[in-house]
Amino acid sequence: MTSNGGYEGQHNRLDVSVVICAYTEDRWDDLSAAIESVREQTFPALEIIAVADHNPALRDRIRSEMPDVVAIENRYTRGLSGARNSGTAVARGGVIAFLDDDAVAAPDWLTWLVRGYDDPLVLGVGGVVEPDWLAGRPGWFPEEFDWVVGCAFRGMPQRREPVQRIIGANMSIRREVFAAIGGFHSGLGRVGKRPIAGEETEFCIRAIQRWPRRYFLYEPRAKVAHRVPASRGCWEYFRSRCYAEGLSKAVVSRLVGTGEGLASERSYAFRTLPRGALNGIGDGLFRRDPAGLARAGAIIAGLAVTTSGYLAGMAAAVPRDHPAAVNAPLPVAEDA
Repeated sequence: MTSNGGYEGQHNRLDVSVVICAYTEDRWDDLSAAIESVREQTFPALEIIAVADHNPALRDRIRSEMPDVVAIENRYTRGLSGARNSGTAVARGGVIAFLDDDAVAAPDWLTWLVRGYDDPLVLGVGGVVEPDWLAGRPGWFPEEFDWVVGCAFRGMPQRREPVQRIIGANMSIRREVFAAIGGFHSGLGRVGKRPIAGEETEFCIRAIQRWPRRYFLYEPRAKVAHRVPASRGCWEYFRSRCYAEGLSKAVVSRLVGTGEGLASERSYAFRTLPRGALNGIGDGLFRRDPAGLARAGAIIAGLAVTTSGYLAGMAAAVPRDHPAAVNAPLPVAEDA
């Protein structure tokens, strides 16, 4: 074994830039914790890049209080996609890892991510995002829907294996991929508190369409903890996030094709969710868990709301050749 806890291989020759995007000083303590967790990695990052999303005051505060961090402002469209693209454009590492500003990485996070790059066919590696429920997990909230709060959910792989997409709060991608296909789509991705998603799915599918023999890898030993405030454990947030996910899936389907855009969702909808609903009913009726029936109801309602969002999005989606559906090439910094 090497001094950083990894094994000899290609990953020991990789440099990793870590990009963390933030939009408000209200989450300063969370951002500080995220950055500190990257500083403490057993596989040290080449650099930590913090992107302030159209917030010069936040950028200046990072520069003042964290001189070891590369602090920049989002140079593209407001939102998470533009901020990630801005960080990617200045990153110098051969691999670019992304961490949310309200997530904390385990000390061996990068160690496990970079091991996946021993295979040159791997385009990117993602890991587990575990929910850190600040007010406790609501009994009615089904684990099958943890994607609502940006986390890994029941139905995902339990061991290392190829996947269609990786989760944005814990993902890494070869820089060469961005240079070849551009960045995250500006029409997708969270803007402020608006819970829009789908940019990682669209990006991953676009990359696989470019290189059909290559793949993304899910490594569950690469872990981050994602803070989930009490406000995200309510029905209104659950409902709005499910509807937004349906809208996002519609846009992704129009961009990359319905077949590929919904490939993983079919198994989830027809296998994982029915099993979860039956388990919830069984918990409520036979295992003396009063919240079981509520979880089953949330699964059924969540699927219905997500489907309605998808149908509404498909009815209103712009054509694939419309300017709003075109992703401009992303400028990527030259090697240092």
